[in-house]
Amino acid sequence: MSATHLKQLCEETYTKLKKVSMELERYLNQVTLNSLVAQSGDPEEYESYYRNYLSDLRHLLVYCENAYERLGVSLRRARFNEEFAEEVLYQVYHSCINNFYYPKGEVYDEDGRYAYTNQDSIIFRKKVTPELENLTLSLSKVFEQLRDELQYYETDYITKKRMQKAQA
Repeated sequence: MSATHLKQLCEETYTKLKKVSMELERYLNQVTLNSLVAQSGDPEEYESYYRNYLSDLRHLLVYCENAYERLGVSLRRARFNEEFAEEVLYQVYHSCINNFYYPKGEVYDEDGRYAYTNQDSIIFRKKVTPELENLTLSLSKVFEQLRDELQYYETDYITKKRMQKAQA
């Protein structure tokens, strides 16, 4: 991958992750566990579910903020360091994208078959509030784009690193 293309990919990823972070932070700053449970009815059924959901969102926020800050460092350097940029993009794939699609609390799943039908691929385990549903679905669109753009780093980056170690 050329340095110009890599830098452009870093800039696009930085912008997307910053947007995701701002949306997550805005939502997390205004919502409480009690308000979510109150909107959903049965406290026993929903308290644990929403607790896990909010925990997953907070973790995702931290991963995204760390990633876009590291991308910002990479982009601000006087001399663009390709190796550092590739490492950060690899981390974006494994920390941000994977944590979005495979939340620890298993509050939703992705059904990839829906992506081919222009339907939302996120399947919620329980009915959620409209605001939380809208947030999650809007984030899924961003993470889907990022996943498509960064899929190279899922396998090729590791292969490249292994080859470099073998040659050393």
